Amino acid sequence: MDWSDLLGDVAADVLRKGDGERERLVDAARAEALPGERPLAMTAARGKDDFLKGVLLLTSARLLYLKEGRPAVSVPLPGVVDAALSSTRLSGKVLKVTALTGAHRWEGLENAEEFTKHLHAAIASADRAQPLATDTAPAVLSAPAPTPDHAPAAELLDLLERLAALRTAGALDEAEFAAAKRKLLGT
Repeated sequence: MDWSDLLGDVAADVLRKGDGERERLVDAARAEALPGERPLAMTAARGKDDFLKGVLLLTSARLLYLKEGRPAVSVPLPGVVDAALSSTRLSGKVLKVTALTGAHRWEGLENAEEFTKHLHAAIASADRAQPLATDTAPAVLSAPAPTPDHAPAAELLDLLERLAALRTAGALDEAEFAAAKRKLLGT
């Protein structure tokens, strides 16, 4: 899947953007792309403080919210601890994403169920991904690479403190905090 194909379709069909605006959107997404990052799925959505829709872009590495005139919101997939889709009369389909970077909410998603399936698959894939070896020397018996399941104590403590701060700030409720903590502790 190509950046311009994916973005062009959503820009034309959902956001009702013309050719010039579509090209600016494609350029903005390419400028945000990391080396080796691939687009997986995209939909239109509103951020919690937005009146008009922006683009919610799922890539192989992260979830990006692109809105004209605003900095991109980036949520790395390995840091996502929960993603839930709900529906309200006022806001339509609502996607809530709880991550180590904070809690995020997008409303009025187009093709919400399909996008959420792609998101859950990408999160599961990011959880299974292992870091690449940096050298070709034979492996020595050692502890596994740091992951949320095997993070060093200092790293784990830092992540737990971030979660507690999100709960204290009201970004996470008790159930979301408990689920995120269980995922970090591997229980």
